[in-house]
Amino acid sequence: MKEMLLTGNQAAAYAVKNSGVDVVSAYPITPSTPVVEEIAEMVERGEMNARLILVESEHSAMSACIGASLGGARAFTATSSHGLAYMHEMLHYAVNARTPIVMTVANRAIGPGWNIWADLSDAMSQRDVGWIQIYCESNQEIYDSVAMAYKVAEHQDVLLPAMVCYDGFVLSHTSMPVRIDNLSELLNEYEPVWKVNFDNPETHGNITPPEYFMELRHSIFRSHERALKVMESVEREFSEIFSRNTSLITEEYRLEDADTAIVTAGAISSEAKIAVDNLRKRRIRAGLLRIRSFRPFPSKHVVKSLNGVEKVYVFDRSVSMGSEGQIFQELKSSFHNSPSSPEIYGCVVGLGGRDVRSEIFERVVSGKIRSGWVMEVVV
Repeated sequence: MKEMLLTGNQAAAYAVKNSGVDVVSAYPITPSTPVVEEIAEMVERGEMNARLILVESEHSAMSACIGASLGGARAFTATSSHGLAYMHEMLHYAVNARTPIVMTVANRAIGPGWNIWADLSDAMSQRDVGWIQIYCESNQEIYDSVAMAYKVAEHQDVLLPAMVCYDGFVLSHTSMPVRIDNLSELLNEYEPVWKVNFDNPETHGNITPPEYFMELRHSIFRSHERALKVMESVEREFSEIFSRNTSLITEEYRLEDADTAIVTAGAISSEAKIAVDNLRKRRIRAGLLRIRSFRPFPSKHVVKSLNGVEKVYVFDRSVSMGSEGQIFQELKSSFHNSPSSPEIYGCVVGLGGRDVRSEIFERVVSGKIRSGWVMEVVV
């Protein structure tokens, strides 16, 4: 174990190296490009035993990862924003083919107009394709989550691809101390349930008729349900091996006696924790629930964590047009069969890189800014 000062992108690259990835396929896009640049240097220096495939588009990058995974290789790619949107067709393919690929997404707004700054709209727009989605608050979490994502994705009860998401520039290009562990203690070599075998070839039809397609999608749905239990198991194993806790599902901060809760995901959670501390100094019993796993969404965990809370303020760094913030939607749905639901308010913040400072959370909770679209800029 050693500690290094790394950007979020570098942390992702080191995690890929130490996770024993066999194939990396990528096409550059801001702000995720340095992930693959770092990996390319590792491969060139002989520090990483992997095949690096540079292709002509993000669509091809995901296609190559799918082929590599079906061939029995542990596969990885990185992207952002429009690159993720360009992959859309193949994201579905990766899920339906049950390929446990891991992809880091340096979250960035989608244009036009062109905007390279952070919000979560890119990954949230892919929420229904079937990928596991994990959101990070720090560079250490990026490193840990890549390895844990492989452990979950490759589990025989899951077999689904996973995104590890983190705010572009806010984390991707900001340096933090990161503890680099020997991840082989957590991850064995990838042993696929099925792979292409040229010595024993098989033929698969490319058409899935109605009598099979619904069963296919149902099996993916059930795998998401099982994934939460697998995540809990991986959390425990990770903690035992590396002597630190990295949750994959949710994090609670000062929620024990809270009557008011803030709910967030991603890097803005750090500012929300400062807000909680400041509200506590003013005798407002606030706490934070941070969502780590958006897909599968941990409804039971959420309801349990917010038991006894009177008011909940959900801060989304994305929005479903014509509706509400995506986490706000999911959280309200989690309480639909609950005998006692708190008052739940939704806030849309930080789109296109708009700064989200602790004062925003404090002013919303204190009633000085109405919930909904929080357009105010704190100077």
